[in-house]
Amino acid sequence: MEFSRLNYLSSVLVFFISAFFCPITVTPLGINYGQIANNLPSPNDVIPLVKSLGASKIKLYDADPRVLKAFANSGVEIMVGLGNEYLSKMQDPDKAREWVKSNVQAYLPATKVTAIFVGNEVLTFNDTSLSDNLLPAMQSVHQAVVDLGLDKQVTVTTTHSLAVLETSYPPSSGVFRKDLVGCITPILNFHAKTGSPFLINAYPYFAFKADPKQVPLDFVLFQPNQGIVDPETNLHYDNMLFAQIDAVYSALTAVGYKKLSVHISETGWPSKGDENEAGATPENAKKYNGNLIKLISQKKGTPMRPSCDLNIYVFALFNENMKPGPTSERNYGLFKPDGTPVYSLGFTTNTAVGNTSISGADGSSPTNSSGSLPPTTNSSSSGYLSISSAVTTKLVQMVPIAALDDLVFDRDLAKKMVLGHMAIVAKHVKDHLILLKMLALFVLSTRLL
Repeated sequence: MEFSRLNYLSSVLVFFISAFFCPITVTPLGINYGQIANNLPSPNDVIPLVKSLGASKIKLYDADPRVLKAFANSGVEIMVGLGNEYLSKMQDPDKAREWVKSNVQAYLPATKVTAIFVGNEVLTFNDTSLSDNLLPAMQSVHQAVVDLGLDKQVTVTTTHSLAVLETSYPPSSGVFRKDLVGCITPILNFHAKTGSPFLINAYPYFAFKADPKQVPLDFVLFQPNQGIVDPETNLHYDNMLFAQIDAVYSALTAVGYKKLSVHISETGWPSKGDENEAGATPENAKKYNGNLIKLISQKKGTPMRPSCDLNIYVFALFNENMKPGPTSERNYGLFKPDGTPVYSLGFTTNTAVGNTSISGADGSSPTNSSGSLPPTTNSSSSGYLSISSAVTTKLVQMVPIAALDDLVFDRDLAKKMVLGHMAIVAKHVKDHLILLKMLALFVLSTRLL
């Protein structure tokens, strides 16, 4: 017999054993999937990249039908967006209903659309026509969701810049800008009534960029540092993002909405910038996003809300070559348009997507053996994120049971190989009942062999 076939089959069996006893944990990680570019892969080819990060959610800036169709039955939750240009139109109940019906209901339940954000950072645009239209548009879209019977699965919200805060340091002193309290309070009341989260875009990078000599780089990159202590609460902060989030909680508490949940709809770090954009390097981006994703996977809260899981969307999935503004705006992506990483995140990641790997062995950005082409649509989208401290499991392609009849091999040798693999897994298992279950699986596997 061919030894490679035997090894292949035993690997299939040990995959089931490993998956059963060492389950893959799906993190609450979200990824912003922007498309202001002319060189991005098709949405079908994006799914394996999202899953390779261990992400369970994506956030769109529109309701692109190509993406919504592609992500059907993927298990990935999707937040769709209504741009600021839609605010005036969405006040009309009929137009809001038609939009929700065409862009959300039409794709349910196969595509897991779970939220709609209406408007992006509207209150800090200093445009009264936009800010005046925001809440009525949110209310109209929410009513459409209710009328269509979708309110148990789809929430309506909006995103805000951290600039809605008057002060954010120390975290306990966080308050909303005085000129915005009048319009933001009714929005908070909307969230309280509908159960939707308060979304904030928070970028410690901007604080460092504005004053690199005074803002400690390790503090913004989640690196080991002395941190700060809030003099009012005596809470210790070892990173700026947590301090910013807690400043938002303080601001909500100050206006009577302490119980609202806060989600971070955008945060990230650019890998490249102009000369005056301090800190925009691949090394810093790797540290920020890599350390952030590790924190998210640990499901720890902030010092002020330690029991609340972090709900964070990293910005962004791809570098977007058509975004206006400074160089950094086009270089927030975790991936290049060809599907290769911009930098290694420091994770051991295995995917069954063509020949693309998320992390090079030397920490460099790998390329696939076929050049710069993204994964093909008929490739498996299975993949997972493994933090360096976790047990790494390799995913292999599954074969139909019927195909086993075509293999001719030495049964005794096959059993020895399966037992050898099981012994490796057993080193990580202490519970006797689990070991008995493993033995039962072995008996089943010998019958297959």
